[in-house]
Amino acid sequence: MSADTRPQPIDNFRRFRHSFRHWRGQRPFWAGLLTLLAGFPIMYIPYQTMTLGDLSIRMATTAGAGSLIIGVLLVVLGLTMWFQQQSRIFAGVAAILLALVSLVVSNIGAFLIGFLLALIGGALSVSWMPGKPIAAPAADGPSYGPSDEPVRLTKDTSPRGEVSGTTPGGEFDGGHRGD
Repeated sequence: MSADTRPQPIDNFRRFRHSFRHWRGQRPFWAGLLTLLAGFPIMYIPYQTMTLGDLSIRMATTAGAGSLIIGVLLVVLGLTMWFQQQSRIFAGVAAILLALVSLVVSNIGAFLIGFLLALIGGALSVSWMPGKPIAAPAADGPSYGPSDEPVRLTKDTSPRGEVSGTTPGGEFDGGHRGD
């Protein structure tokens, strides 16, 4: 039995990595991850008790339940960004609004850690667009557009010396500024 016929354990890892990369590319992955991570400090820090020597400092506020709700909602919104890409804009706007509310409710957005993560994650979610498949080029060569003629840039004779686009026949193609 040669080395080529034995199953390679690294193949499973490569297959998993390839499938994860494909899954990650089909959704706002980083937006969901940052929003998901933003929920944890907002949930945890207001209930944390810190000790400095014999001094015990309790971070819980009267709005502790509010920070717990905000944290849980941010975790749910992060998962929504991953598994329901159609609602990414709603989830992003909701994450941004919850980040702003966490400034007041949850110890300055859990010491700005959760606030910044939720703000960046929400913005990434709103701005993410699904990719379109790349069309295969034609077999007879590159296509230049509807007229199949390349656009030629010519120097305008105006005092500004602007560049305008014309087709080889000299027709106007809308490529210059109309002042």
